[in-house]
Amino acid sequence: MTTRRTSLPGVGTQYDISTRAGRHISVVVHLDGRRFIGFYDPEDPDVCRATVPMDPDEAAAFARLVSPEDATPDLGTGDLDLDLVTERIPVSTHSPYRSRPLGATRARTRTGASIVAVLRRTGAIPAPGPDFRLEAGDTLVVVGTREGVDDLVQIISGA
Repeated sequence: MTTRRTSLPGVGTQYDISTRAGRHISVVVHLDGRRFIGFYDPEDPDVCRATVPMDPDEAAAFARLVSPEDATPDLGTGDLDLDLVTERIPVSTHSPYRSRPLGATRARTRTGASIVAVLRRTGAIPAPGPDFRLEAGDTLVVVGTREGVDDLVQIISGA
């Protein structure tokens, strides 16, 4: 990701962000605290296709939602009480699913827990498909009920 800062005299500051995926987003911070987020055309990075104006409190709430440091953002929707947990499960060299496709675990069918990502030494693989081959050293990011996640730990470890 690259970021470029441009001073806008009498207005504020514009921050242009280019993501690794090649998308261009800008944030204009006005002197009075308002923010505008601009979304650019992926085919023509000079063409802004849409802007979203935000008051300072809206910008602060949005920032809390997209910040990776805040694992439990306040969604402002009240207590959802979903009784779900997120956990990381390592795939060891002793796992019966090492070198096998993810679909072979039948994780969701057997436990109700979902494997939402795999963390590998080379990076994160979000939403891996059933053909994704697990390797020793991978870490599964799973979401489910406490019981479902505990069952999946046993399945992946071969216990």
